Amino acid sequence: MRIYPAIDIKDGKCVRLYKGRFSDMTVYGDSPADVALEWQARGGEFIHVVDLDGALKGKSVNGDKIKEICSRVSVPVQTGGGIRSIEDIEYRLQCGVARVIIGTKAVSDSEFVKRALASYGDKIVIGIDAKDGMVAVEGWEKTSEFTAAEFAKKMVSLGVGTIVYTDIATDGTLAGPNTAAMSEMVKSVDADIIASGGVGNVEHIKSLKPTGVEGVIVGRALYTGSVKLEDAIKAAGGTI
Repeated sequence: MRIYPAIDIKDGKCVRLYKGRFSDMTVYGDSPADVALEWQARGGEFIHVVDLDGALKGKSVNGDKIKEICSRVSVPVQTGGGIRSIEDIEYRLQCGVARVIIGTKAVSDSEFVKRALASYGDKIVIGIDAKDGMVAVEGWEKTSEFTAAEFAKKMVSLGVGTIVYTDIATDGTLAGPNTAAMSEMVKSVDADIIASGGVGNVEHIKSLKPTGVEGVIVGRALYTGSVKLEDAIKAAGGTI
């Protein structure tokens, strides 16, 4: 199981939200690239970056910050937030990212997902953000009519191989991941599932191992110090 340290960018700064609410935001640094370098230095193998402004506005806003991250670290980076067109995907890939995460647009336009997969293959990841089991869109401001599992099956049927699955109710709370939801998702589809939301300590990371997820995104816990990245990586590998 892999640990993905998270960097959320708002107004060019590294921030964290509580339950996805932009009204409940904490700033943790003025330079996302400096934070990325720290995560790499402490053993991070793959960095997860979200353009929060992009998610709200439906277009890339912090591309320069993402490009700076990619130019300064040697580990791969995956990123989402505001991906609405093939041009958006191209731009992120030109910034140097390894994988681009499509969220809102995938819900409304499966043909777009088909085109993206045809052009970029496994560089395309689908982000499924669930609120009470239903897929949320547009920076988590709205809820669609799809259940998370239904939508995941649809995406995998198109050829998607990796899904980032976020449980919004637990995101940023440090109260523990929704292991039942993650386990259900892993059983529902033949794809790599990356769990996101709720990790507050090393035991939470260990609790996700039996679910079969490929990886775990850890955000707020790293910034508050309740989890050290080195310990998270050891827990994911089963060495502590």
